[in-house]
Amino acid sequence: MMLQLLYAPTSPFVRKVMVCAHLTGQVDRIQLLDSAAHPVRRDPRIAAHNPLAKVPTLILEDGQALYDSRVICEYLASATGGESVFPPLGTERWTALTRQAMGDGLLDAALLARYELTARPAEFQWPEWRSVLLKKVEACLVSIEAVAPELVVEKPTIGEIAIGCALGYLDFRFPELDWRAQCRRADRWNEAFQSLPAMLATRPHDA
Repeated sequence: MMLQLLYAPTSPFVRKVMVCAHLTGQVDRIQLLDSAAHPVRRDPRIAAHNPLAKVPTLILEDGQALYDSRVICEYLASATGGESVFPPLGTERWTALTRQAMGDGLLDAALLARYELTARPAEFQWPEWRSVLLKKVEACLVSIEAVAPELVVEKPTIGEIAIGCALGYLDFRFPELDWRAQCRRADRWNEAFQSLPAMLATRPHDA
């Protein structure tokens, strides 16, 4: 039986899910369903399964829907005993989950900053709000740089996956930030991490 994933090729949260699918050997179980997630225009194809009308949304064989990326990634890992992605209880698990929260938080702020320019009419845009959001991105980058020596490439946890997807999204949508200039250690780790087959197979692209 196939799992079905409502997705967008540019979504970093969808990328998280697909990276987990690759790492846990489940890509062939997932059928990708076209959707058009948007912060203003609700896509009824997504809303039929997820009241938030957001991607990623995973539809199980029995019709149950799972969302968001954190839930879906844990589901995929649990289906194959993927303890390397979600470590068992203990310090390693809390570290991985906290780093996932940092990567996801960076993405939340970056997406809102992008929507301020791409989804909000020019007359209603608020430059100060966007500036504050990008400050959050910068603060996350400082934290990522601090932990970079501890990040692994082989057998990554959900923490590394989230951070890798976040840095990949900055390269995709915010090249002007030039985060590498201030994050040399994170840059070195990221260069190696982005070369993993699971990351190469899930690189974002405009439709």
